[in-house]
Amino acid sequence: MRSRGRGPGRARTREDRGHVADRGPNVFAEYAAKYGLTPPGEEAVTDDPPYGDRWTTWDDSTAGQRGPRPYPDWVVTELGAVDTELGILKTGKEADVFLVERSVPETGKATVMAAKRYRDPKHRMFHRDDGYREGRRDRESRVNRAMAKGSAFGREAIAGQWAHAEFAALTSLWTAGVAVPYPVQILGTELLMEFIGADGVAAPRLAQLRPDADELHDLWEQLAHNLSVLALAGYAHGDLSAYNLLVQDGRLVVIDVPQIVDVVGNPHGREFLDRDVRNVGGWFTARGLDPDRVQQLSDALASDARLS
Repeated sequence: MRSRGRGPGRARTREDRGHVADRGPNVFAEYAAKYGLTPPGEEAVTDDPPYGDRWTTWDDSTAGQRGPRPYPDWVVTELGAVDTELGILKTGKEADVFLVERSVPETGKATVMAAKRYRDPKHRMFHRDDGYREGRRDRESRVNRAMAKGSAFGREAIAGQWAHAEFAALTSLWTAGVAVPYPVQILGTELLMEFIGADGVAAPRLAQLRPDADELHDLWEQLAHNLSVLALAGYAHGDLSAYNLLVQDGRLVVIDVPQIVDVVGNPHGREFLDRDVRNVGGWFTARGLDPDRVQQLSDALASDARLS
């Protein structure tokens, strides 16, 4: 009959077991150190931050997943920083936006950011996906086929495209000089960006304002400038309205750009460009702007984008 051999370190005999017992109370400490156990009477050691919800995710992002250099002074890059969720700012069809503070313990250094988190694919409600995605294709043909079929993998790929498309758009637009929130970093489907507001309260949307004539003129000029920079880069916002324009201390800021449209590569590019101007132009004309200026801006943008 085949005997079971005694493996290394196995206490088979009474003498062996006695030898282990003779090693005293330190034997558990050795095993605790080896396997990450907590000895009796000692407080468990964890890797949790001293406060907040998580350690900073800055070091989890690669160089290509961080905002353009030079980083603004308010961006916290210390690896010992802590992220604390302060509440929700906005819920939307594709994502929810939260307020997150990133601070360095015992230094007083802190910044507040907006964290846009794209939802699980089963709970997203992307609108007009096909039209927006024309001209935007993945390099892998199998991914394109999956998106076209609407499979689970395809839906996941579409969701990932939206998150990374917004980060890429913000990076490009910020670099070009468009007034958009600075993109701090992207990790998975969470996009961290500059918070446009003060004291935890978001800046008002354009739709909430009641500007006088001078303010209306200034806001229109800012809008025209930003849309011109967009068009010169070959883009249209794709879903522009008075509800995705913020105004902080008189400064107009463009937000919500995951559906940014390549007006050259998209066969409906001119339609997207004209619709952006028409949608937001209606808000301005209802408050006294000359309607002719809306058409003039649309024509000027088409020229900027080399579509006319």
